[in-house]
Amino acid sequence: MKKLFCVMVSAVIFLIMMPVCVCGAEDVSAGSCILIEARTGEILFEKNAYEKRSMASTTKIMTTLLCLESGNLDDWFVVDSDAIKVEGSSMGLVEGDVVTKRMLCYGMLLPSGNDAANATAIKIGGSFERFAEMMNERAKEIGMKNTLFVTPSGLEGTGHGSTAYDMALLAREALRNPDFREICSQKTAEVEFGNPPYRRWLKNTNKLLSYCSGTIGVKTGFTDEAGRCLVSACERDGITLICVTLNDPNDWADHSKLYDYGFSVLTETSLDTVFKNVAVNVAGGTEDTVTAGIKETITVGTKTASAEGITAKTVIPPFVYAPVVAGEEIGTVEYYTADGMYIDSVPVYAERSIGEKTIEIRQDNIFEKILKKFKK
Repeated sequence: MKKLFCVMVSAVIFLIMMPVCVCGAEDVSAGSCILIEARTGEILFEKNAYEKRSMASTTKIMTTLLCLESGNLDDWFVVDSDAIKVEGSSMGLVEGDVVTKRMLCYGMLLPSGNDAANATAIKIGGSFERFAEMMNERAKEIGMKNTLFVTPSGLEGTGHGSTAYDMALLAREALRNPDFREICSQKTAEVEFGNPPYRRWLKNTNKLLSYCSGTIGVKTGFTDEAGRCLVSACERDGITLICVTLNDPNDWADHSKLYDYGFSVLTETSLDTVFKNVAVNVAGGTEDTVTAGIKETITVGTKTASAEGITAKTVIPPFVYAPVVAGEEIGTVEYYTADGMYIDSVPVYAERSIGEKTIEIRQDNIFEKILKKFKK
């Protein structure tokens, strides 16, 4: 009995001292992979993340983002008949169909329609070549340094490729767009197009939305050359992570496993302590300055439960004119990581009201003016 007790104690001590299982490269099937915290961009795990590869239909993240940023999303137009004649996955466009750009975004992000991607490129860019230029210009703005877009759909083109890291940056940027975030998170959606337009349903190819708790998107992809590709995002307890796998035969399981790991090492951390209230000059007011502060809280996931290294930049005008009303928005505060990566921004509000200074202009009585004149 004493011997059994000693064995049990030893086993407990071993379990306590045993390090937490950290997801290793050997545990992930992907050729390339990365896991980042969405707001800060902090890398939690990577495997060949900077190796350029084909990324198949995850290309449509950029095509959709450009479409949403182009405006006039609900204007009807007839799709280009040549553009929609393309192989592979489709949203079901046929010659003569009337559609909106918003519907094309659903067609790209849910059933991964190559026809929707091509129709978008012609509508916005006028040609595939010009649209590819627009894609690469936007990629440069995002910081995607090892990416070349050639096609709007992800069907192979000479040099068309990216890295897991660059695709994570793209997903991070796209998810800042409320329309994009809304569309890519839906398992199914009712849309309207046709000749004449009629309602129909589209189904999302991203099974992770059902497979992994907290998943909010983003995009699947597959070609013979690229293999299975998946860009996803997951939100739990106020923290959002982004995962990218390229050429991964076991992508659903890998993403789920990586999210479990990522959330286990992060703590929700408020950035309230980073920002300090500021005094803003007031022109023509009963007081010379007004204190400005924030109402909204930004939280990020950190390993240390600390906002150390994160900085706040206040963007306000040199002065504001009186009167100032309490709660009036007078600027913004932008948060940045230690290496200068933009995190997010929130409005800055006046904490109290400042009245307008009244200037008293003394007008002499007309009779006083006459008397002064005669006294001279």
